[in-house]
Amino acid sequence: MALQGGVAEHTAMLTGLGARVVPVRTEGALRSSSLDGLVLPGGESSTVDRLLRRFGMRESLREMLGNGLPVLGTCAGMILLAEQIVDPAPAQESLGVLPVTVRRNAFGRQLDSATEVLESVFGPVSAAFIRAPEVICADDGVQVLARRGTSPDGEGPVVAVGKGPAMALSFHPELTGDTTFHRGFLSRL
Repeated sequence: MALQGGVAEHTAMLTGLGARVVPVRTEGALRSSSLDGLVLPGGESSTVDRLLRRFGMRESLREMLGNGLPVLGTCAGMILLAEQIVDPAPAQESLGVLPVTVRRNAFGRQLDSATEVLESVFGPVSAAFIRAPEVICADDGVQVLARRGTSPDGEGPVVAVGKGPAMALSFHPELTGDTTFHRGFLSRL
């Protein structure tokens, strides 16, 4: 999804892993592209929500994801995928396709940004946290892929989840150059 956010960084990572990347900016491109999967990059979740509605893409995207289109959402992408958002921006809505509740900006303001190595189900990953969300509640069947400060089966804040064809991360691996989760995403296609 090439509306806003870390589009160039995700494109470079996926291309470097051998994927053919198609920027999706319109309803027509969303519907006419033979997409194997979709990345919802980090950026500003409320802005992307407004753009999806303004460009008439929201319902088609929701339908495609609901029908099983594989998706990787990072930071704002996690917020967009969640069923519920704690303290959303005014009029902000999510796509509601991943049965989790997220809290926006859970780890502080921009000044509190940090990079750290996480233990994940795919192995160690270098993750950048920038006004990142946290999963505060997940339905049965949602797999915890990484937690902050502990192993995925530990007690730390949940920062990566997956269910079926959907993966959502609260951090930005595209900013650290770590391809661990992108490789995991491509293996699901």
